[in-house]
Amino acid sequence: MSQAFAKMIGGDEVEAYSSGSKPSGRINQKAIEAMKELGYDLKKHRSKSLDQVKEFAPFDAVVTMGCGDACPWMPAKQFIDWQIPDPREMNEVDFRKVRDLIKVKVEDLLKAI
Repeated sequence: MSQAFAKMIGGDEVEAYSSGSKPSGRINQKAIEAMKELGYDLKKHRSKSLDQVKEFAPFDAVVTMGCGDACPWMPAKQFIDWQIPDPREMNEVDFRKVRDLIKVKVEDLLKAI
């Protein structure tokens, strides 16, 4: 969702990539529905590994969503950990709250860089 928000808010001026340490190969259906509510088709995205995204480095910023001591390393000017809970198992209402928090965080990041 953070990659989608970066593209929605930053448009062509932003290159954003999303990856995970254990990608499933598919996007969470709740995420697809939550972003559809905001007019974004997340179906065109796919789950990617860190190695698949590393080829686009170095990055201006690498953002993690609460990895603590297990944060992956990527070539970047800055590292940011947002401490956002994983919404995967949340109900739809709480999932949307996490979605909206991610949107605010992306807006703030894009203003800062």
